[in-house]
Amino acid sequence: MSNPQVPYRPFPNQFKKDLLAGKRLIGCWSSLASHISMEVLGVAGFDWVLLDGEHSPNDVITFVPQLMALKDSVSAPFVRPSSNNDIEIKRLLDAGFYNFLIPFVQSADEAKRAVAATRYPPEGIRGVSVSQRSNRYGTIANYFQEANQHMCVAVQIESRAAVAATAAIAAVTGVDCIFVGPSDLAAAYGYLGNSAHPVVQEAIASVFAQAKAAGKPVGILAPVEADARRYMEMGATFVAVGSDLGLFRQATQALRDKYNS
Repeated sequence: MSNPQVPYRPFPNQFKKDLLAGKRLIGCWSSLASHISMEVLGVAGFDWVLLDGEHSPNDVITFVPQLMALKDSVSAPFVRPSSNNDIEIKRLLDAGFYNFLIPFVQSADEAKRAVAATRYPPEGIRGVSVSQRSNRYGTIANYFQEANQHMCVAVQIESRAAVAATAAIAAVTGVDCIFVGPSDLAAAYGYLGNSAHPVVQEAIASVFAQAKAAGKPVGILAPVEADARRYMEMGATFVAVGSDLGLFRQATQALRDKYNS
């Protein structure tokens, strides 16, 4: 069934307000780089959809039609750039993104750099384009005065160094959410492919505790329902419960398996 709520609008950014207020926000990962599959995800009515630019064949050119496909959806588009790179982030901002998940942030300085990339001076270093998609090609009269406050930045904790520095990272002004990457953490702790290992789970719990102490919401990718519900019980409010690629692969395999002789 389609969601009858009002479509998401990035300016002002109500999604950011909901995130900071601790509202539970259920999302879906997107790696297929398709505006058609993105439109289908938008119809489903997730609170947010992550358009991945780190581990999928996406770039600014493929992102724009996917953003267009979400225009009538309640789902807030998030983007993960390939890295914490201010030039790439600038291009994604101009393309129309307001919500960012920055990968592999390991220190407070790296978090500050990520935040600065999303803000115009003097708060940041974002370059100025007078007419671009994000300000509706120059038609939002107060865009330059108000854009900074509507940017939403989540940073991804994916290494041992990041776990140790989570408290400092969470204390950075402009970091709105701490997001755990379980697969990379498992690899970092020597348990590649096994994020359920007690050592990895202990690290995840440490990140949750440090973020909570700083008053910052916590997010995580958890495509297994039991994991997602456990993390929500631990305090996660920004949770990706699946991916378009995973759903497609599982559904197609299950269909084929029905007819195996």
